[in-house]
Amino acid sequence: MRSLAVYLKNYKKETILAPFFKFLEVVFDLMVPVVIAHMIDVGIAENNRGVIIRSFLILILMAGAGLTVSITAQFFAAKASTGFAAELRQSVFDHVQGLSYSELDRLGTATLITRLTNDINQVQNGLNMGLRLLLRSPFIVLGSMVMAFTINVRCALVFVVAIPVLFLVVFVIMYLSIPLFRKVQGKLDRVTGLTRENLTGVRVIRAFCREREAVKEFDESNRELTRLNEFVGRLSALLNPATYVLINIATVFLISAAGVQVNMGSMQQGETVALYNYMAQMIVELIKLASLIITLNKAAACAGRVADILNVQSSMDYVTETKTQPVSDCAVAFQDVTFSYAGTKAPSLSNISFSVKKGQTVGIIGGTGSGKTTLVNLISRFYDADQGTVLLNGQDICKYSQADLCSKIGIVPQKAVLFKGTIRENMKLGRENASDEEIWEALSMAQAKEIVEKKQGQLDFTLEQNGKNLSGGQRQRLTIARALIKNPKILILDDSASALDFATDAALRKSLHTLSHKTTTFLVSQRSSSIRQADLILVLDDGTLAGQGTHEELLKSCAPYREIFFSQFPDERKKYDAMQNTGELPAKGKEANS
Repeated sequence: MRSLAVYLKNYKKETILAPFFKFLEVVFDLMVPVVIAHMIDVGIAENNRGVIIRSFLILILMAGAGLTVSITAQFFAAKASTGFAAELRQSVFDHVQGLSYSELDRLGTATLITRLTNDINQVQNGLNMGLRLLLRSPFIVLGSMVMAFTINVRCALVFVVAIPVLFLVVFVIMYLSIPLFRKVQGKLDRVTGLTRENLTGVRVIRAFCREREAVKEFDESNRELTRLNEFVGRLSALLNPATYVLINIATVFLISAAGVQVNMGSMQQGETVALYNYMAQMIVELIKLASLIITLNKAAACAGRVADILNVQSSMDYVTETKTQPVSDCAVAFQDVTFSYAGTKAPSLSNISFSVKKGQTVGIIGGTGSGKTTLVNLISRFYDADQGTVLLNGQDICKYSQADLCSKIGIVPQKAVLFKGTIRENMKLGRENASDEEIWEALSMAQAKEIVEKKQGQLDFTLEQNGKNLSGGQRQRLTIARALIKNPKILILDDSASALDFATDAALRKSLHTLSHKTTTFLVSQRSSSIRQADLILVLDDGTLAGQGTHEELLKSCAPYREIFFSQFPDERKKYDAMQNTGELPAKGKEANS
């Protein structure tokens, strides 16, 4: 919680005024038993109606003043806590946006959602309650002891003994509860993750009739969360009866000691009532404190979890400004690049080296899990290579600022992601100042113009979250258009035409050839036909570069490429075998690059 205090810097006044007005409320509360004692000992005992009326009016005034300062304290506490939570939530969100893919992979979506929502809400609630009540209860408890000494020293000794015992009980329960509340939030992460998976994958679950298994898995996680919550709840619930019993025992001793003093004539009955009222105030405040401690324990545990996210540093550093770029006709080059994902033993890419000239179209093909997406992710610098160097325009990619790098690269990921809003708003994610004419041009090039023209409102047509009211192919074409609007120097299409029919795919590739000669295009695909006309084809096999060259060159020299191509075009195998028999091609096993 202490590390998050920096987010209260704009609310210093409120964090001071809230407990200050609570202190004033406590002062008024502590004066009530004194006024009542005076009313009993002077007004009632002496039958002095003037004293009784004056005391009554004073009590009314103190009640009004107490209500006023209490509302004022609540206002400042609410302002500080809501402002604090807003700044903290924004800071965590901004921090998460700056993390590299490696940290996001490690943390996971479910825990980030929980910490941005539930955890921060718990911290906000704890801060609000703390500013209002955390100091009130100690003020009342210690103030009651001080006021008891002004009435009778011997009776006040009961307070001196009871208060440390009470605080010891509170401390022990807090000490035991806080770690358990952290575990509770961890279990909540698991439940949130399962909820997210089941909601996003509900169609798959139903398609395979796995509803019963999904419910069973969720029930088990939910029961674990429930059991832990019940255990922590039982432990926290001890605080209320424990403090109540201790206070009542102290009350018995107090009344006993006060009764002796009254009989001896050294105390008046009104003073005994005042002492009992102070003890009763302590009971009420400690009951409040018991509830408050539970809230603060949760807030402290959640604050620690939020702080853990803020303490995660990105493994990727960007320079503030791109250095002067050398003149080079090389768009992208890999120099002996090796990369492994965190927690994996084998590298996903091993000793990859190739060079791509500006304006070339590069096809990337390979089996599932061969490292195609990993390779283009290194071009975008979503990850940094473990070994070797990735060059962009002849310069190490690590020497580019993040803004400059983003402006040069347009990427269409495997999974088409659209956001809730109009088509125009989604397209302007590519370039905010894009005109409608430029948007239509990009849509036309991405073979998506007809799709938009048929929608009601066209560019103003509202997409549902993740484009649920579009087909898979329509979503892919819109994401391609969004990338084209950027006019990037490097365009990466990561298997982004997998849902398109062959005719649309061919039309898309034809339109991409009309791009500026300075645009370098990377096409990741499972289809040989999609990358057949590329200037350079990279063939990946189990994380290694099995071959590179044109389609004709790879047919002659690369066995993995031939296997992929012939599996999709079996008729071509006969032609190849015939050419091999006539000696136009090298015999099998003698390939230069297989």
